[in-house]
Amino acid sequence: MATDIVSQLADSLAKTGVEDGELSYKGQGQKLDDAQSVGEMVKEIQDFEGLQALRLEGNTVGLEAAQAIAKALETKKDFKRCHWSDMFTGRLRSEIPPSLISLGDALMSAGARLTVLDLSDNAFGPDGVKGIEKLLKSPSCFTLQELRLNNCGMGIGGGKILAASLIQCHKKSSTEGTPLCLKVFVAGRNRLENEGAKALAQAFQLMGSLEEVHMPQNGINHPGVTALATAMQHNAGLRILNLNDNTFTEKGAIAMAQALKNLRSVQVINFGDCLVRPAGAKAIAETVSEGLPILKDLNLSYGEITDKAALAVAEAVKGKDQLEKLDLNGNCLGEDGCRAVKEAMEGINMGDILGSLSDDEGEPEEDDEDEDDDDEDEDDLDEELEEEEEEEEEEEEEEEEEEEEEENISNKFSTPPSAPRPPDVASFLSFPSPDKLLKLGTKRALLIEQQVNVSDAAKTAEAFLKIASVYKEDSSDVKAAVLESVDALLKKAFSSASFQGYNFVSSLLVLLGLIKSEDKVKPVLVVPGHLQALEHVVQQDYFPKESVAVLEAFMSRIKNSVRWISECVLTETFP
Repeated sequence: MATDIVSQLADSLAKTGVEDGELSYKGQGQKLDDAQSVGEMVKEIQDFEGLQALRLEGNTVGLEAAQAIAKALETKKDFKRCHWSDMFTGRLRSEIPPSLISLGDALMSAGARLTVLDLSDNAFGPDGVKGIEKLLKSPSCFTLQELRLNNCGMGIGGGKILAASLIQCHKKSSTEGTPLCLKVFVAGRNRLENEGAKALAQAFQLMGSLEEVHMPQNGINHPGVTALATAMQHNAGLRILNLNDNTFTEKGAIAMAQALKNLRSVQVINFGDCLVRPAGAKAIAETVSEGLPILKDLNLSYGEITDKAALAVAEAVKGKDQLEKLDLNGNCLGEDGCRAVKEAMEGINMGDILGSLSDDEGEPEEDDEDEDDDDEDEDDLDEELEEEEEEEEEEEEEEEEEEEEEENISNKFSTPPSAPRPPDVASFLSFPSPDKLLKLGTKRALLIEQQVNVSDAAKTAEAFLKIASVYKEDSSDVKAAVLESVDALLKKAFSSASFQGYNFVSSLLVLLGLIKSEDKVKPVLVVPGHLQALEHVVQQDYFPKESVAVLEAFMSRIKNSVRWISECVLTETFP
């Protein structure tokens, strides 16, 4: 049991400001199975006069416990804010919808008027959306301002149910003279794809009140992006638009650029890793040049943008007095292109605003910067080919070691073998070894960055531990390669607006065996490299101080595990 360490972590995580009228159990790691387990909580809810908010993040709530909490909320007519992310860890998916229904019914019975509903990181799927469908359509949500459903696994079906609920809520509230005016919508990592995005676009267009839209990593291609672009035109107060890691292509990027032309309040645009390509980048540059007067942050990284298009973007930001950051990293500028972009930015006294270009992928083999793809079927074919190539790469990775072994055996009796194919990042992350890491070459950090989806905190934590596992104190080359790689990975992760540091730390705890997970993840075998890498990264500027406090809380636990492993190795007494 790791009760002491979990308690310390809970204390660290709970050191956040509590607003007026708020009752917080955030990050306490309580396993609340039945009415008895929430007896004290229920009493505190009942005794709290004017309760406006309840924080249950970081606990795990079963059906009976949820029903007991719901009963206590039935009289709380002043209730406004549901901070209920990450509260069903380890629960069966079948438990979650009835739990949500009970809580929703209680709020409706109380006559509550919600402003915030946060159910992120609950992985409840389409059925979970059905669990809040009635609540979303009710008067309790006529006043809703923030809806946060990040990483809930809604899928296309859940996206459609959500969209229909919002549309119904808007229609009902409009008949009462108080139309739904949702301001913040967060639904990253939900596999919404084109159909889910199109459905939600209809709701967004109808409401016309959005100020922040965060929908990264949803598998949305240009048809869905185009639908969202149309909807954004009707949201004049839009300030933040984050569609990171979806596939725009030229068609989606041009449609989005056109939509942004008439929006005067936009401050943050995150189209990183969206494959906007040269034509899309030029269209966005034109929009930036002609409008977006208070733009602060423009991210067009990893979009296959070439040098001329990047220069167009650099020239477009001239006169944007409020711009704080321009990210063009990971594109295809080449050395001369990178130099030209830097000089262009310095020429307008904005050199310090340009982000690093260290991950530039070099000039493309063929100069297709000025080619326009006007055939939709060709775009779709490109996407299908990309998916097929990814599947083929995965199959090749699984067969790689077997093929190499067979090839070596065969070559013993034939012609001399050709140079072996160097290991790729996927192979290293599947079966980490110091030799494989070194053979990735001097660009290993960049290759790992590109392979790991840093918007996924769990995958980032897993990759970090795999890299750290090959750390060798007695090998300066391996040591340097490990630290360089984890620095690059976590620097990119923590610099992303969509990255959730709390989830990263939670995933580390799960993988290190300190807390349980809903998916029964098998903990890794803790080795000295994990400790060495952790002690290194917490000292770096990119690592948030609030996360440092949390990691320090369980460092001693890791050290004990390492000492135990060392003793077992020396005495050969593994259980």
